[in-house]
This record gives sequence, C-alpha cells and structure tokens, in this order.
Amino acid sequence: MTTARERARTPEDLARIWVELANAGDAEGLAELYEPDAVMAFPIGNTIVGRDAIRKAFEEMLKKQSHYAMEEALPTLRHGDLALTSTIAADHSIGRYQVARRQPDGTWLRILHSSGYLS
Repeated sequence: MTTARERARTPEDLARIWVELANAGDAEGLAELYEPDAVMAFPIGNTIVGRDAIRKAFEEMLKKQSHYAMEEALPTLRHGDLALTSTIAADHSIGRYQVARRQPDGTWLRILHSSGYLS
C-alpha cells in the first residue's frame, strides 16, 4: 500500500519535507523526494544512483540518527525547470547542496544531492 505524502510545490519545500520524513523514520518517503535515476553523494565520498539505492542508504542513516533539525537555507538559484538549493549544516562543518527539477505536474524532485552527513 502506498502512503500519500506531501509533494514539494517549490524547490525550497524539499528540505522541510525531508526533515519531516526523516524525523518520522520514513526512508521510503525520503527516497520519493528524488527522481528515479537521481544521484546522491552519501556519505561523503560515496556515490549512490537510483531511488532504490537512495532508500537503502536512508534506511541505514535512520538507524544511526533519529532526529534532524531544519538547517539555515541559502538563497535558491533557478534556471528554468532547474533549481540549486543549499543549506548550512547545523554544526557548520559542511554545506548540503541539491539540484531539483520541476516535474510535469509542477512539483519538484531532487536529481543531484551532496550531503555533509558522515557515515
């Protein structure tokens, strides 16, 4: 059974929804924030390709940490249906960067994600 989850109406929505889903322990929902062939650098130095692999990585991440806070967002850069979003890591150690693409229905999904989370 598929759970109906909030969809990102703006690129900036992705970070908020991500935090809500992570705090709910919802790895499947986190993966749904990415296009099917998205690429993610997680943990640092490791490349993960595809929604299924991203879901598995989030399952492992959620076993190690159960609470995530909203981080300070930097201004979004847009070019047509692409957007670059970024946040300053809460511990100020490294930033997080995401490229999102507007979908045909007007919602946004991540296509590239570089995260500062360490394994």
